[in-house]
Amino acid sequence: MTDMDGRTIDVAFGGHKVPVLAGGYYDRFRSNPDLDAIARDPAAGNIDFFRRIPKQKIASRIGPVWAPNFYYRSSSVQLLMSAPVSRLKAILPDPLEPLRACPGYGLVALTFFSYAVCDNDPYDEASIAIVIRRPGACGPHALELAAAIRRRSFHAHVLALPVTTEIARVRGVECYQLPKWLAGITVTIGAEVRAATQAPDGTPDLTLRAPAPDFVDVPSQSHMGANTMIHQIDGRWHRTTVRSNTLSFAQRMLPRDVTLSRHGGPMSDLLGGLGVARPLRLDVVRDAQLVLNMPEPFTMPGSG
Repeated sequence: MTDMDGRTIDVAFGGHKVPVLAGGYYDRFRSNPDLDAIARDPAAGNIDFFRRIPKQKIASRIGPVWAPNFYYRSSSVQLLMSAPVSRLKAILPDPLEPLRACPGYGLVALTFFSYAVCDNDPYDEASIAIVIRRPGACGPHALELAAAIRRRSFHAHVLALPVTTEIARVRGVECYQLPKWLAGITVTIGAEVRAATQAPDGTPDLTLRAPAPDFVDVPSQSHMGANTMIHQIDGRWHRTTVRSNTLSFAQRMLPRDVTLSRHGGPMSDLLGGLGVARPLRLDVVRDAQLVLNMPEPFTMPGSG
């Protein structure tokens, strides 16, 4: 790969001019990469997983775009917390329903992502999402939750999704109508796990700290998952699937040594409004490959 010194150029995307890294992946490939060229980049690692997933030009709100989006190297820190079902129902659009972890309580996921190598160039992201029942599901919540855990496949409704680059923000807002804004975000996975977000004015919002867990390294494509976002685009229900090929990860149940500090900002206020309680699970992914599909319209069961 060409060495990059942080210089940017403006490119047209979705009716906007957005800065991207000069000589970066988006500058060179416009989301339709030459995988042989990517394979020669030491930072990308082994990319065989992506070779069996064809890119296609797909219609979107802003015209044809290449999809799915590839994330060749990523890491993440997720804290899964309980919250009163009454608070979650109050904020979820009808007919979405929180998936109950126990009587009266649902699940809220706070996740920090770092995308080191991807089609849109490096950026970081944070997310607050409510874990929901799969549309059309019936039967006991406990069985659905157990099945989701076993399959590593959850459905969620995203409430907040700040990012660190303008192209990530514009793509998320214009193509997916997701609640994205620009904010400072950092994710560090080393001797200690640290993650933080800033408010739009640059003041601290959320900080998370935890001792580094013991990681498990697994062969490629042996620890796959697929999570689905359920959201509306132009008033119509859509689902967006993210497939994951996890390579190095750790998980701890009922962690007692995780410190989550709220400093006052949109993410802090949102967590406060949801009434999040104790952490139930800490997931740290040191290395994973992701495939982000474009939203697909669907008919919500029971909508007519």
